[in-house]
Amino acid sequence: MVTSRSPSVKGTIEGFSPTSVCPKAAVFARSVVAQARPVRVARAKALLFAAAKLGDFAVSIGVVPSTEMLADEALIERFILCGTERNSAATRRTLRTNLRALARAVAPAAGPGAAPLPRERAKVPYTVGEIDAYLALAAAQPTRARRLRAGGLIALGAGAGLIGADLRKVRGDDVTARSGGLVVVVGGKKPRVVPVLARYHDVLCESAAFAGARYVVGGNNPHRYNVTTPLLSSLAGGVDLERLDAGRLRASWLMSCAEAIGLSSFMTAAGITCSQRLGDLAAMVPARSEAQTVALLGGCAE
Repeated sequence: MVTSRSPSVKGTIEGFSPTSVCPKAAVFARSVVAQARPVRVARAKALLFAAAKLGDFAVSIGVVPSTEMLADEALIERFILCGTERNSAATRRTLRTNLRALARAVAPAAGPGAAPLPRERAKVPYTVGEIDAYLALAAAQPTRARRLRAGGLIALGAGAGLIGADLRKVRGDDVTARSGGLVVVVGGKKPRVVPVLARYHDVLCESAAFAGARYVVGGNNPHRYNVTTPLLSSLAGGVDLERLDAGRLRASWLMSCAEAIGLSSFMTAAGITCSQRLGDLAAMVPARSEAQTVALLGGCAE
């Protein structure tokens, strides 16, 4: 066990005082995470979040938060199954993993293993024909603004794999022709430059030029989750063409990129089936230049 913490980690723990949980839960979180002695700020934050959520749940059911509580596997499972309904499955898995790590560090106890939580499967990508049909629907919208925003949404989703806040926050000025293709400069929590697949260049360029300094998909507040709802609802063709799914647009881009880099052939040859291993490998591979990435991922101008 590591016996020292950097000042930044110590400060993170001592300064943890969230307003989303009760004071007793915050005190509990600071205490147990300090005992666990994380060595990185990011790790300390993750453990503090998990411990605070557990402590808040414990208070809500009349249990006094304590270090010994972490050894109660049944209580942690009750929290995961009953106290995190509004969280995604991925967040629930992460919470449980972090709470188990805390338990091993400060309150080791033997007990039965927990039942696995379900994992989401990858969404089914759209076919080329389906995307063409949605683009035709976008082109048939009643106003020019609606046509260009709908086309921009499809191009950013299927052409650059953007979804959620990344999609809503793209302004016309963020779409730039450079490095031999068209790229989208994405800000937010994961800033990056994304090459746009060549077949969507014309559509996105027109939408971006119309938007200028405004958001490509419209709206004035990208933090509102329903900004894209009217556009998605309008892009439906009855029984033959269901309401457009932004997740499936991203899946289409992922599929195109996977095919471009030969991902399936590589995984088959290497005998790799777990994405965790791919993440580990990717972290060790030298980064490519922007121009190389544009060319590799099918973003070169035709």
